Amino acid sequence: MGRSNQRYAVKFRRRRANITNYKKRLKLLQSKLPRLVIRKSDRQIIVQIVEFAEKGDKTMALASSSELKGLGWGFGLKSTPAAYLTGLLAARKAKEKKVAKAIADIGLYVPTKGAKVFAALKGAVDGGLQVPHNPDVLPSEERIAGRHMAEYLKKASITENFEQVKKKIVAK
Repeated sequence: MGRSNQRYAVKFRRRRANITNYKKRLKLLQSKLPRLVIRKSDRQIIVQIVEFAEKGDKTMALASSSELKGLGWGFGLKSTPAAYLTGLLAARKAKEKKVAKAIADIGLYVPTKGAKVFAALKGAVDGGLQVPHNPDVLPSEERIAGRHMAEYLKKASITENFEQVKKKIVAK
């Protein structure tokens, strides 16, 4: 008969599946601020304001880039401008719920200068949320407005569409 090794502890399922980094999560929770959770899926960008609760985290505000279509956005939902607009929309919804401060949670994404998750962060900051961040990692205004895509797609209308949707979000 084999003896069990009592010194070995099986790691949490979400850690084994490489979904959650619990050390990073604990540091974020110790700030006692709501988290600005930014996630990318295969089709869209999702930005949430999440508050810790013992029985499970509580989502206070949620914005996804698929909501941009209802505001007149006619381009890709995973693009840098779409990420910025989604962050802006999430900040507006957070202000309605009386959330003024948050801490950024980009999950397991590798923080790369100018990444889409930082475009969403910039949108949230421009929307009025106070989020501690390093301005050096944010994408340039040219990328946020979609000028790089206008040259690539040969469609100058993307920057006009960006400004129209931005005005609609800010006006609400």
